[in-house]
Amino acid sequence: MPSKTTKEIRFTSEVRVRFAETDPLGIVWHGNYIQYFEDGREAFGRHHGISYLDQKSHNFSTPIVESRCEHKLPLTYGDVATIETTYVDSAAAKMIFKYKIFNPEGQVVCTGKTVQVFVELGGELSLLIPDFFKEWKLKMGLLNE
Repeated sequence: MPSKTTKEIRFTSEVRVRFAETDPLGIVWHGNYIQYFEDGREAFGRHHGISYLDQKSHNFSTPIVESRCEHKLPLTYGDVATIETTYVDSAAAKMIFKYKIFNPEGQVVCTGKTVQVFVELGGELSLLIPDFFKEWKLKMGLLNE
């Protein structure tokens, strides 16, 4: 039986841990990892031409409907963390991203996932993949013409 192949696109970015993101012990407060996921997603979008501003220019937004975060090791004030953001292709009208955050030593400190859906700026949920997103997927080699 043939196996189903999932297509993925990755982008790596960095973020420096700011003092305001840490607790009194100098470690990153757990809720800030979701912000790091967003930092990675925004860097991915700018690099690959599917940023929030690109989506807005086509009258869409992509609110998050699911987020998961698993903590493994801490980051501390001053660390430069690497965020690996991976777009996971889906046939549905949604965007799925996986994340791995690494400390300066290259150890995985956090993993996660978010799912976003397409909503027209007027508030209507799109059940079909918007045309601009189909075009992006074609350009990225995720769809056949």
